[in-house]
This record gives sequence, structure tokens and C-alpha cells, in this order.
Amino acid sequence: MGFFEKLKAGLQKTKDAVFKQVSSLFSRYTDIDDDLYDELEEILITADVGVNTTEEILDKLRAAVKAQRLTEPEEARKALMDILAEMIGEGEPLNLSTTPSVVLVIGVNGVGKTTSIAKIANLLKKDGKKVMIAAADTFRAAAIDQIAVWADRVGVELVRQAEGSDPAAVVFDAVNAARNRKADVLIIDTAGRLHNKKNLMDELAKINRVINRELPGAARDTLLVLDATTGQNAVIQAKEFKTAAEITGLVLSKLDGTAKGGIVFSIKEELNIPVKFICVGEQVDDLQPFVAEDFVRALFDDKE
Repeated sequence: MGFFEKLKAGLQKTKDAVFKQVSSLFSRYTDIDDDLYDELEEILITADVGVNTTEEILDKLRAAVKAQRLTEPEEARKALMDILAEMIGEGEPLNLSTTPSVVLVIGVNGVGKTTSIAKIANLLKKDGKKVMIAAADTFRAAAIDQIAVWADRVGVELVRQAEGSDPAAVVFDAVNAARNRKADVLIIDTAGRLHNKKNLMDELAKINRVINRELPGAARDTLLVLDATTGQNAVIQAKEFKTAAEITGLVLSKLDGTAKGGIVFSIKEELNIPVKFICVGEQVDDLQPFVAEDFVRALFDDKE
């Protein structure tokens, strides 16, 4: 099964709950009128697209209908698809311009951070990259063992210390190991503790100082993993993390387990951070770079 088929299957809950209603809405109307817009507004808000983002989508759709002189609801449906794809934008690739490059991964416990790291490592390895992982989430019980199991499964080297170790010390070891062994990419797992933002900021600042000192000029990404099943709470969470870290991209996990896939539009619009990866299953190859057009086509199950 190709990833687009997996994407369609993974977004089935969102499609069934919401976007089938969108498609049937346009087929039920013979004119593009206020009633159609009102129904569309209700459906999009139900999909966790968010009130502000929904209003912007409707404003853009009205403008497109007027500018292009559209009269058929099916034409408006296609215009809506274009608007949605444009709003979320293309997922930007990781910055891998140096050897090694560094990918720092953050996110609260339970969002799928560890498995996302393993899946990104697997993706990079399949692309011919030599990947190492640093187990710098040293506070959570069994976090190190969990990432070790995944690193072994994917076949990449892991740098670890004992539970309770200083995360910055783990990063120091990992950075030097990555440099000495000529790794292409170092992925760093970090503890995500939002209940004390100052601790999180201090820890990330310390880790970043180590990276800056040991790998000056290294290409960097900071990825925030969000659980799509939490809907609008994911937006709130992302805003909290954004104040604590310079996030360069988002990883959306568990899209296959939710009917709230519309959260993608809300997150991008409110935070202006690109979605770089999406995950639509539990298998190691169920994570792929985000492609906006494919995402929207999968939601509408459009054959074109």
C-alpha cells in the first residue's frame, strides 16, 4: 500500500465524521448561497478547524466565488480544496545542510514523541542517512528503555546514560559521538514537562548551549510532536511550547485515531509553524513528510 492510500485510510475517521458532509453539502445545493456557507461553517467548526480559521476559510471562499464568477457548487467545492491546501502550506523539509545536523524533538508525555523519533530516524535511514539518537529524556521512568527498543528496531545507534542523568550531559556525549562517527543526523529526545515552563526553558537552553559550543554552525531543527486526537487542546499546547522554544516544525501523531483531523488547519493558521511530518498508523513506515495537497485530497477522497 502506497502512503497516499495509507493517508486516506488513516484519515478515514475525520473524513467520515466531517468531510463527507462537506462533499455531500456541495452536491445537495444547486446554488452557492448563504445557507450553503452557514452549513459549511458549522461542519468545519465541528471538525476542530477552529472558529477563527473557519471564518478565514469562508471569507476566502466567498472572495474566490466572486472573483472567479463561480456559479456551480461543485466549482466552489474545488475552490475550497485549493484554499485549504494553500492555507496549510507545504511542509518544509528538515534542514540537513551540515554533517551532522541536529533535530531536537519536544512534546509532552503520551503524544507519541518516542515513536515519532524512531519513525523519523527510519525515514532518514531509508534515505541513506547515518542517524544517531540521543536519549535525553532522562526523567521519565522507562523512557530510555523505550527509545532503546525503537533504536534497535530501526537499526540506528543510541547514546544513553542512566535514568536521572543530566540531559545536557547526554547531549554532550551524543554530539561528540555523532561528530566522531560522522553521523549525518543526530536526533535528540527531550523531556516534555509543561507543568513547569521555567524548568523546560532552562533545560532546553542548557541543551542548546551544549550544541552551540560543540557543533557551532550545525543545521538545526526543533520539532514539536502533537497528538491530533486532542483537537483544540493541541493548539493550546503548541502555543505554550512556542513561548519556551524556537519551534521550526510540527509532527502530528495519531491522525488515524481521531475525527479531528481539521486541527491541521487551525494549528498552521494560528501558529504559523509548518507541519513537517504526519503519522497515520503505528507501523514504523506510517510517518511521512507532510504534503498539503495529498492531505486535502485524502480528506475529500478526491480522485483527480
